[in-house]
Amino acid sequence: MAISSPKFHCLALAIVMISGLKLISSNQEVFAQSCHTDVLGVITQCGKYVAKSGPDVYPSPECCSLVQSLDIPCVCKLLTNQIQDLISMEKVVYVARSCGKAVSPGTKCGSYTVPSA
Repeated sequence: MAISSPKFHCLALAIVMISGLKLISSNQEVFAQSCHTDVLGVITQCGKYVAKSGPDVYPSPECCSLVQSLDIPCVCKLLTNQIQDLISMEKVVYVARSCGKAVSPGTKCGSYTVPSA
């Protein structure tokens, strides 16, 4: 999968938490501004940790550094069903918590509700 493909951009961001966000190219700048996020950094550093396939993998220090700067409630409000179809919301929560970012049980992130730790 090429880094420049729209599917990869979507997969990586929901990271993000993170990022199910309106990640088509024309909306990346709007997202970055509204949530004060380094979208490209999150995509490149964290995307592989939230992919639907594969096991949970502890995120890299570079990914964690970006996760620490995320405004989780802001990101969660921007998650779309399309993004959630591409990433594992369970892994998004795992990555956030592994990086020391508090994600409270019951938090609504897109259509996903965060379970107890």
